[in-house]
Amino acid sequence: MYDPIHFGMDENCATLRVTLMYRNLLIGGEPGAGKSSLVNTIVGHGALSPDCDLWLFDGKLVELSLWKDIAETFVGNNIAHAIHALRCLQWEMDVRYLQLEAVRRRKIETRDQLRIILAVIDELAYFSAIAGTEKDQEQFITLLLDLVARGRAVGIITVVATQRPSAEIVPTKVRDIFGFRVAFRCTTDSSSDIILANGWAGEGYSARSIAPEQIGVGYALAEGGIPTLFKAAYLFDHNIESVVAYAQTLRGTPNREQPRALESLAA
Repeated sequence: MYDPIHFGMDENCATLRVTLMYRNLLIGGEPGAGKSSLVNTIVGHGALSPDCDLWLFDGKLVELSLWKDIAETFVGNNIAHAIHALRCLQWEMDVRYLQLEAVRRRKIETRDQLRIILAVIDELAYFSAIAGTEKDQEQFITLLLDLVARGRAVGIITVVATQRPSAEIVPTKVRDIFGFRVAFRCTTDSSSDIILANGWAGEGYSARSIAPEQIGVGYALAEGGIPTLFKAAYLFDHNIESVVAYAQTLRGTPNREQPRALESLAA
């Protein structure tokens, strides 16, 4: 997971790779714009990374379900289960920070051989504005904010996707703590700016300008600091099934007794 992840091709036909380690990613776009293409590509990279555990949150239940067999945790359209899973990740994060403090370190490194957690939330709107009570939704957002804000240094990468990029679904306090962002086609300049940040549409980087037939085309705001137009890679269902089957051979039988703490740091 320390290696760059293949996102697709940019407008100059050059390969676009993005390193997500120590970063978090926010993905938005109207329905059918292609966000699932990028989400599945990222999950596929995690699946083939022997140092990665997948924690998948799927508000639509079927977008990420093909990866369920190799996921450490799979959460469907159940906000109570989602809140519980986020609390478990919060506990894991706190334990890792305590151990970092014990060895006077600020972040984990490759030499620690600590498993990276890739937490992918597909369809944020379901958990933040639709399911459960208002209190449940606020609790989910609060836990998510904590995970995104503090998880990076201890190996927890959070990827959040939504097909409703509005201020109601993606509050400013949520958007602003995501270092990397991708905007697929949006219906308005303001929706594009909600994902990329205010002002980019006025600079000529608006996902509204992407034609409806350009599925999978979006703007990536990552290492360069300037939005890059790119075409996301795409995995068909049979491709995902093949990746899952191969990942199972790489991972073998899951060792549920394997500690996730930083024992190697104390050595």
